[in-house]
Amino acid sequence: MARRTKEEAQATRSHILDTAEQVFQARGVSRTSLNDIALAAGLTRGAIYWHFKDKADLFNAMMLRVTLPMEDMVRASADPQLDAPVEHILESFVDALRKTVHDPQVRRVFDIASHKVEYVDELDKVWERHLKVHDEMLARVEGALRRSQQRGQVSLRAPARTVAIGLHALIDGLIRNWLLAPESFDLVKVGRQVLEGYLAGMAPAPPAVMPVPGSAPAPARRGGGRAGR
Repeated sequence: MARRTKEEAQATRSHILDTAEQVFQARGVSRTSLNDIALAAGLTRGAIYWHFKDKADLFNAMMLRVTLPMEDMVRASADPQLDAPVEHILESFVDALRKTVHDPQVRRVFDIASHKVEYVDELDKVWERHLKVHDEMLARVEGALRRSQQRGQVSLRAPARTVAIGLHALIDGLIRNWLLAPESFDLVKVGRQVLEGYLAGMAPAPPAVMPVPGSAPAPARRGGGRAGR
């Protein structure tokens, strides 16, 4: 019986989170109360408070169950045994783009986090978690870049921290803009091209070829061969 009760409690928790996603997306987080979610879920406010301390706690739980797998992929880049840390980071980002396109739940939660939340007083803990995840992701990406530099796998014209900040801004901007108009571009294809192009652009420029003193520049070839002579 205890096992069944635990399973029922987990089912109720999942139902609350599913309902919260729908209501948050429809009304916005700030305009939604726990009572609104309880009514939409067919539950009492007490049932909501049994599972979550407040709205911020519920919101963070909603984010955690969707973003955790992707966060884990980026955290795996810290593994010192990883052969190509930067490639792993890149594929983790592309996988996040792919999930955004093909997984309705991921897309819904990202839309809420990007366009439907305001960091007002009651959501301070949401801001704190967002900042914590942001800082951790930057640190992981920076670490991957540094290890790849030490191994001679990449060469950067800017500090690893700067490059990491740019990558994070790109992935965040790509998802936000695609969510506004999903039909406007192919998020996965364009996203990969943008991320790869950015990393390529961070490589140092090749040294300029200096002319040999006293040598004349090679004459430009004229097209047309003998035709027209």
